[in-house]
Amino acid sequence: MAGDTYFYEPSRGHRLSHDPFKAIVAPRPIGWISSIDPEGRINLAPYSFFNAFNSKPPIVAFGSEGFKDTLNNVNQTGEFVCNFVSRPLAWAMNETSHSFPPGDDEMAAAGLCSAPSEMVKPPRVARAPAALECKVLQIVSLNDVNGASTNAHAVFGQVVGVHIRMEFIKEGQFDLQAAQPIMRCGYRGDYAAIGEVFQMFRPS
Repeated sequence: MAGDTYFYEPSRGHRLSHDPFKAIVAPRPIGWISSIDPEGRINLAPYSFFNAFNSKPPIVAFGSEGFKDTLNNVNQTGEFVCNFVSRPLAWAMNETSHSFPPGDDEMAAAGLCSAPSEMVKPPRVARAPAALECKVLQIVSLNDVNGASTNAHAVFGQVVGVHIRMEFIKEGQFDLQAAQPIMRCGYRGDYAAIGEVFQMFRPS
């Protein structure tokens, strides 16, 4: 304790019942990434380290702790799709988080139908309110402050195509509340749904 704050160095441990880092950096949008391997086999997996990093051109990134099937696919093919996770798709998204053998189709295992993409080869989740077709810009392997490998990797992709289901376009805008996004929170099994939406404009 230091005054009215609790301080810890992550390298020395937090000494709490659960690691608070993921609860502090929360809620986080979920990157539900569909990809294919060089043989054309579909992979679908959720990533809670995901966000947008630029608008012109639109760029997104997701982080993978370990070199998993998704990372292997996008490294070889240079393409992926980020599917919007809505509340009605929560169960299916969670099903795709299982550790499936390489080559297994998580989309089919979760009872989901695929839809073709326009600009990339990996399909998208047909029921997703929106989907971002992406081309890989770079894959960055992350090292710690001492230069040691963390076995974590950040994949940056440029959005080259956007799908929005018509029922979620209202007055020329994507209706976020109608789309019912869910987000990842801090601890095991914790998710959040969008609540109040309010406007506050940047000072001129």
